[in-house]
Amino acid sequence: MALEKMTGDSSTGVAFLVSAGIVYEIIAAACSSPQTTEINATRRADTLMKWVNLGIAQAALFVFAAAIFDRKHRAAILSGGVSAGGLMYWQYDHAKRAGLAAAHLPGTED
Repeated sequence: MALEKMTGDSSTGVAFLVSAGIVYEIIAAACSSPQTTEINATRRADTLMKWVNLGIAQAALFVFAAAIFDRKHRAAILSGGVSAGGLMYWQYDHAKRAGLAAAHLPGTED
């Protein structure tokens, strides 16, 4: 890949993925969580899941880019990205369903 030729380093994809991943991780940790989704599912499930879906799409773009940049580690990059994306989506989906099932409990938003 052109970027690898410029840097002379075959770990460009890993560096790219780590850099992008930490930005997303920090922003996500500051903004929401599956717990918040569950607590406020009755009022905000659709909005929260919209952002989960957008996040999954953005993460997929970064994972695929890293796999292109670092062909040597492509399988590991794709496996890690797909595993993490699937697990995170499952957590948010579970939180939404659990929150909707517990609609009688108070949330944190009025």
